[in-house]
Amino acid sequence: MLGVIIPYFKLSFFEETLQSLENQTIQQFKVYIGDDASPESPLALLEKYKGKFNFVYHKFEENLGSISLTKQWERCIELSNNEEWLMILGDDDVMSPNAIETFYNNLTEIEEAKSNIVRYASQIIDENGNPVSEIYQHPKLENAADSFWRKYTWKTRSSLSEYIFRREVYSKFKFVNYPLAWHSDDLAWIKFSNFKNIYSINLAQIYVRESSLSISGKTDNFEQKKNASLQFYTTLSDKYLSIFRKEQRLVIIAILENEYFEKKEFSLLIKIVKWHLKHSDIYNLAKFFRRIYINR
Repeated sequence: MLGVIIPYFKLSFFEETLQSLENQTIQQFKVYIGDDASPESPLALLEKYKGKFNFVYHKFEENLGSISLTKQWERCIELSNNEEWLMILGDDDVMSPNAIETFYNNLTEIEEAKSNIVRYASQIIDENGNPVSEIYQHPKLENAADSFWRKYTWKTRSSLSEYIFRREVYSKFKFVNYPLAWHSDDLAWIKFSNFKNIYSINLAQIYVRESSLSISGKTDNFEQKKNASLQFYTTLSDKYLSIFRKEQRLVIIAILENEYFEKKEFSLLIKIVKWHLKHSDIYNLAKFFRRIYINR
């Protein structure tokens, strides 16, 4: 069974999300809606969808998403029962009508591949529901490092809503609390994969909305995103560089080298030296020291 988790806060596009759940060609799922103390009550809207699909609604008394978006995700997951598979669907995102059916149609192959993560094709839509990107499809089986690298090099996109993951790996790893949850999903797929392949379904899509109300669409949160990125790449370098190819490791380390030259923090210098010694070579470490000398 699949549990669809919706951390709710915005009413603006919520009906389109609910309509997409009603329109699923099979109803073999249960929806858990966790209201993050929103000032916009969805109760009247939810009344329209009673009996259309199986859902549970809970309003939290305190807003948590403004403090920690990942903690809001996690307390919404706690509303669910014991479904083996989980999906966190944004309150402004939309599923194609065949999304749930294609998941179950591929479940035997997913189990045979021992995949912990399933990913749909995705497309970005605007405030009016119009597509503003291509449909991003993926290799049927792909390791998490290659998947992230395609995103990093702008060959694909990735966000939270288009993924399904096993409860077992979620319970083991949870989400890392970065500012705005920026990159929290990227790190989750690396950890949740547990070094097994991500299984992709390209015959169904998740339509991910970018608007002035969404984190990705806002322009006043640059510093928070930058801080989250620094934390994320530091985590990658500390714990997961070994899963990347050498040329990829050098790019990740270079991101943090640039941060060092901006802030000149001694603790980051020590880490960069350690990462080069463990994951690079003396030649690239010497290049780093030469940059330090030139920029002294």
